[in-house]
Amino acid sequence: MADGASASLPPWPMVPACYGWLSLDARGRWRLKGETISHPGLIAFLNAHYTHDAEGRWLVNNGPQRVYVALESAPWVLRLQPDGSFVTHTGRSVTAIGPLLLDAEGRLFLATDAGPAALDDRDLAMLLAEVLDPAGGTADEEALSALMSGASTLDAAAPRLQWKGLELQALAAADQQTAAARLGFIRNPQPESA
Repeated sequence: MADGASASLPPWPMVPACYGWLSLDARGRWRLKGETISHPGLIAFLNAHYTHDAEGRWLVNNGPQRVYVALESAPWVLRLQPDGSFVTHTGRSVTAIGPLLLDAEGRLFLATDAGPAALDDRDLAMLLAEVLDPAGGTADEEALSALMSGASTLDAAAPRLQWKGLELQALAAADQQTAAARLGFIRNPQPESA
């Protein structure tokens, strides 16, 4: 009987996609028209239905409607745990893949097994305190500053800094390369023009 009942249901209506309403800030807080969402049920719904399309646009599926998300930093916002692991703003444990990308503003981006991510700025100092120079010692401020400014990328002989076996690389503004371009996501999805 359930099969017959579901077969008689009408198909989902064609609902236009929604743009410009939902965003995710750099600390992993959902915002609706710029206002922080605090309702636990709504946050749980957004977290559960958060995904992306083939073009790298991140969205929340709301039944038949796609609600595209404007990203202040990256699709996933990570918190660094005391054991060196990462947890997303939705509570999902993820693994870092490839290099850590540090920009001139001190923001850290990386690829994870869940997709592109940014480290919550509150955890940057904890991560940088564990960055090692090529000799295995703690990286000094001079080396970190050179990396952030992009100077170390211009010097092939510059020491390569690492965190837990992952290389830190500069995301140099001079290269006009943004985290979104490097990691393959669209920061602010827009409707396709007709």
